[in-house]
Amino acid sequence: MGPRPRFDIGEIVRKFRPALEARHRLAPGQKKVLTAISRCRTASLGGHKLVCERGDFEQISYNSCRDRHCPKCQALAQEKWIAARSRRILAIGHFHVVFTLPAELRILARLKPAVVYQALLRAAADTLLELGKTRKGLTFGLTLILHTWTRELAFHPHVHVLVSAGGLALNGGGFIRLKHRYLFPGAMLGTVFRGKVLAALGAHRDAEGFPELEGAAYGRLVASAADKDWVAHVKKPFRKSSHVIQYYVAPGIMWS
Repeated sequence: MGPRPRFDIGEIVRKFRPALEARHRLAPGQKKVLTAISRCRTASLGGHKLVCERGDFEQISYNSCRDRHCPKCQALAQEKWIAARSRRILAIGHFHVVFTLPAELRILARLKPAVVYQALLRAAADTLLELGKTRKGLTFGLTLILHTWTRELAFHPHVHVLVSAGGLALNGGGFIRLKHRYLFPGAMLGTVFRGKVLAALGAHRDAEGFPELEGAAYGRLVASAADKDWVAHVKKPFRKSSHVIQYYVAPGIMWS
């Protein structure tokens, strides 16, 4: 078998966007991103010519779209972030925790993404830090990465967290390593996380509201979400966490 063909993201968008839009209604922001990616480093954005002083070589370089969602434009920034996080991460095992926004509240994430994503990231961090202090007597090291889509490109906001298998003792006793391969029950994490997210969304509702939703509609969404168990999945510690950062960072928004 020969080498696998390489596909350019711009070519994929140009070829399959009509079929995508025929099946799904895209928001104006999504259309804008797809247009930018499809035009990135093509003649439609203009460019410049590199010419050898001796006149025996020339090369045309087309301009980039510079959109923050474009994989080609953000590749360098991504690699720099990965390198910086890899230098800072502790040389110990790390748990991998995933917090997921329930389906009932995804409409809020579409209406106010900045508000909801901030609430998810803050709630995930505060849940782990709070339980670390009350249950383990220490402060964890955390790296958080927000994903808004599945591999099949379905809208599915969730937060991946790398949690150090140890931390600074609250009593000033230095660094404590966790001696067992157990963090917290998923049900406990989900319950605390649910309370913090709903509290954050409620505070925003009281201050600014979600004007796109009537009071009764918002109440029904929150009530349906509050009555269900929220998913928090915990995996056993990884021996090395650098490869996890590289795997999960590509489509995400990063916190540490």
